Amino acid sequence: MGNDRERTSMTQLIQRFLGSGDALARLRDHAARLRKLQAVLEQHLPPALASACAVANVKNDTLVLLAHGGAVAVRLKQIAPTLAEQFGAAGMPIRTIQVKVQVIEEREAPRPAPDRTLSDAGRRSLADFSSSLPADSPLRESLERLIDRSRAG
Repeated sequence: MGNDRERTSMTQLIQRFLGSGDALARLRDHAARLRKLQAVLEQHLPPALASACAVANVKNDTLVLLAHGGAVAVRLKQIAPTLAEQFGAAGMPIRTIQVKVQVIEEREAPRPAPDRTLSDAGRRSLADFSSSLPADSPLRESLERLIDRSRAG
């Protein structure tokens, strides 16, 4: 663990890095603007629609929204002129609203391991055969795993 002088020096370096620079200030301002736009969007949409879209970016007077699916995108495009007016009334002039469909990858849930049921006689037979194989045999390892994971039938 470092001493107080090292910690103070590190803290000053981090503060200098995070608290300075035009690029970082612009990034911080842009992020704040996006958060405000998201809040206004959520305020003026029904909850189901608000939860199915998000502010992606804003550049000049063009707002980009991400829609979770084609139906949501169509609905947002239909109400875009009204939304632009509402953003303007909230002090955020938006002239154009672009809607993009966000592709959401749905991953299949991993399949549960199949139930392996072995009779007592089957277990004994596999155990006997397994013990006759060399200790470093991959087949022996597989058979022992099968025996361990199976339920008695």
